[in-house]
Amino acid sequence: MSKPVRLVLAAIVATGLLIAAYPWLAAAWYAARLARMPVPAALPMPVAGLSRKSLTDTWQAARPPKRHHQGIDIFGNKGTPIVAATEGVVIKVGQDRLGGNVVMVYGPAGYQHYYAHLDQFADLHVGDRVQAGTVLGTLGNTGNARTTPPHLHYGVYAAQGAINPYPLLAAMAPAP
Repeated sequence: MSKPVRLVLAAIVATGLLIAAYPWLAAAWYAARLARMPVPAALPMPVAGLSRKSLTDTWQAARPPKRHHQGIDIFGNKGTPIVAATEGVVIKVGQDRLGGNVVMVYGPAGYQHYYAHLDQFADLHVGDRVQAGTVLGTLGNTGNARTTPPHLHYGVYAAQGAINPYPLLAAMAPAP
């Protein structure tokens, strides 16, 4: 096989590999862009229709057995839409022991936003991009909240661990 034919075949194979890897490369580029974004100074309310007056800072409240609350609880009516507080990439849609039905979004500055106790999920999949205001599901009381009124447990996690989302929500950015 001549050298020009080998070069053309190599170019075709390389192009095919790039096309096949495009979704993965695009997702990696977007995640890197999110990680470089600044930490938000304020966040919009993740429970549709509620104002910051409905917030109570439940950060670090005692929880049995010997643990502390790593988020805040936002109470409302069952079935109320839960919306993304930031743009980002969905990194979890499923269940866990404490949170019940949960969605986690990787957002600006690499922060992970945890939405727990959902009644229903929106039509979301891991890897989906969301914008602030995208519906993630509906308010419920799944997981260890089965005996409580419907609420969203909203947690924010940085590389060093959980941070209190209350100040970010109390400063409340306007809804998108």
